[in-house]
Amino acid sequence: MSRALHPFEELVELDAEAVRSWCARTLDALGREREEIDAINVYPVADGDTGTNLYLTAEAAHQAVEAVFAASAPDTAETVRAMAHGALLGARGNSGTILSQLLRGMAGVLAGGGDGDHLARALAEAASAARRAVAHPVEGTILTVAAAAATACADGGGLVEVARNAHEGARTALEATSGQLDVLARAGVVDAGGRGLVTVLGALLETVTGQSPPPAGTAPAAPAPREQCPTDDGPAYEVIYLLEAEDAAVELLRGRLDALGESLVVVGGDGLWNVHVHVDDAGAAVEAGVEAGRPHRIRITHFAAEATATAGRGERAQRAVVAVVPGEGLAGLCAEAGATTVRTRPGEQPAGDELLDAIRRAHAREVVLLPNDTDLRQTATAAAERARAEGIRVALIPTRAAVQGIAALAVHEPDRRFDEDVVAMTAAAGATRYAELAVAERQSFTSAGVCQAGDVLGLIEGDVAVIGEDLTETARTVLDRMLSAGGELVTLVVADGTPPALATDLEAHVRRGYLAVDTTTYHAGAGAPPLLIGVE
Repeated sequence: MSRALHPFEELVELDAEAVRSWCARTLDALGREREEIDAINVYPVADGDTGTNLYLTAEAAHQAVEAVFAASAPDTAETVRAMAHGALLGARGNSGTILSQLLRGMAGVLAGGGDGDHLARALAEAASAARRAVAHPVEGTILTVAAAAATACADGGGLVEVARNAHEGARTALEATSGQLDVLARAGVVDAGGRGLVTVLGALLETVTGQSPPPAGTAPAAPAPREQCPTDDGPAYEVIYLLEAEDAAVELLRGRLDALGESLVVVGGDGLWNVHVHVDDAGAAVEAGVEAGRPHRIRITHFAAEATATAGRGERAQRAVVAVVPGEGLAGLCAEAGATTVRTRPGEQPAGDELLDAIRRAHAREVVLLPNDTDLRQTATAAAERARAEGIRVALIPTRAAVQGIAALAVHEPDRRFDEDVVAMTAAAGATRYAELAVAERQSFTSAGVCQAGDVLGLIEGDVAVIGEDLTETARTVLDRMLSAGGELVTLVVADGTPPALATDLEAHVRRGYLAVDTTTYHAGAGAPPLLIGVE
């Protein structure tokens, strides 16, 4: 048994084992209390899952800590960073996301020391970081409880004294939350997120003292039955995703998401963020993340989904896809799949008015727009905004090549909810790497060296990667480079004028060298590059 678990020994410093014990005790405590916390969850949405979300967030933190202990003998800094990182990756819901930021704020200070003064400063930094992460902080919530905990131990002292003062300050603040928010007062409960934080701090106190903490604050009255709790008339969806993005892009994302919805919380840093927001247009929230960086682990929850399904049965909104494509063959292929198409012309991109006209021609209340070209991003964004101003719900999936658009269209299901369809199409497009073969028109310097007029250029993800003299040999080289990173499906799109045997040769090349990879071929017709390649 580690010394952090000894029932009578009080600690003077939080070391790696103590942090490990704290994570384990937090998970156990939230496991015991999550149903009680769920039962009093009425803010910001009365969806009864705050306790569960806090538990799942704590579980992710605990698993991350156990993983570093399984791999090595970590020091305190490694352990607290693993705890915070695990919570960031696994954060669920509004309160879980805020808890992950609280742990991140604490980790930054505790990595430098685990005595009482460091813990006091860690709690202060945690409260400040969490408040900064919330777009519109509200008193009477977990933020209030976190601030009170930090204030109660601001004078520092020994580890036990700081932990006890923080817990007591949080309990006192929790009791007061029912008088700070009308929705809590009407339901006769304290804030569920704050209640969960008291549990987390109680587990910390138990870790450093070996004694069970005083019970958390109780509501001034029994929780109101769920059906008597105030009805939430806010946004319809909760959207959460991890995002790989630069700081500057995240700042722009905050502004965009804040305009789309409410309960916005963006936590993290160092290139990895957890984004949480409540919106009516889940597709737009995901689209904003795609434009800011690389979102993944996307989770969309429809509040009162069962009631919506019952009320809206048989009343699905009409939906359409608008795709920009090179070549009449691809246009026909997309049209057969139900898309409204916009043709590109050699050396000329469609204008914003053309895209807006296509959205209008689709005659749909919901439209998914596939620009299929990096250079069309701004034009497509402007067209989507103009269509939204006309009352059309538009989601822009920033596809960068026609093969990504084909992948997105292949998973399009107009009968499912709009946001789910957009997420599936975005995921399919994002999982498709793309390449293109072109013929150099003049001598120029490229990222692969100097090319001469008439050379065959193999572009991967938009950059020249291969310069060759023969179309087939260059295509094989490009394919091999793309498949070296793995793949399950190769899509070949062949234009008019391309040697007829090229596709057959490449299919055979894949069969010989990559037994588990399938190949499919489409004909683009006139006006397209000689060859487009997609690898999923």
